[in-house]
Amino acid sequence: MAGSEQFRLNALRRSRKRTARSAFTLIEALIATVLVGLGIAAMMVSTQSGTRVAAHSQELTQAIYIASEIREWTLKLPFKDPQTPTDPPGPDADEDPQIMVDDLDDLMSVTFSPPRDAMGRTIDDMSDWSETITLTWRDKDNLTSIVNPGESEMVFVQVVVSHNGKKVLSTGWLIAGNE
Repeated sequence: MAGSEQFRLNALRRSRKRTARSAFTLIEALIATVLVGLGIAAMMVSTQSGTRVAAHSQELTQAIYIASEIREWTLKLPFKDPQTPTDPPGPDADEDPQIMVDDLDDLMSVTFSPPRDAMGRTIDDMSDWSETITLTWRDKDNLTSIVNPGESEMVFVQVVVSHNGKKVLSTGWLIAGNE
């Protein structure tokens, strides 16, 4: 009988060891909870970062659209005033670029808020946007050299697009007049 009792005791001990090993300890549960929490926190940070990037991308896309509208407009405008081609560059005395633009040099150092489209019309639903247009005349043989307004038939148009007062995009292009 002593052998069979010994056998039962050994079986009972093995059974208890299996039961103890198949359950989680408090420390294991705590570590698992911390790891899951860290994973969720990392996903939240990643999502927030992605949202910020998407918002910035949308803002930059809008700014590029606005700048491309101005580019189209400046390419359509006559280089010099059709009525007074000998006048110095800049808006004529009786013209306000906020109201009328009939040639490229009328856009010399002007800001539109809301911005203008490719036809020069106000884009009403973009009142929190603005565009500042600056013209500089360039030497046709050395485009990095700035000359006095009207001394060249080469103009660099620079556009700075802002949203809620914050600069979003600055870009520019060259326009050649007829010599």
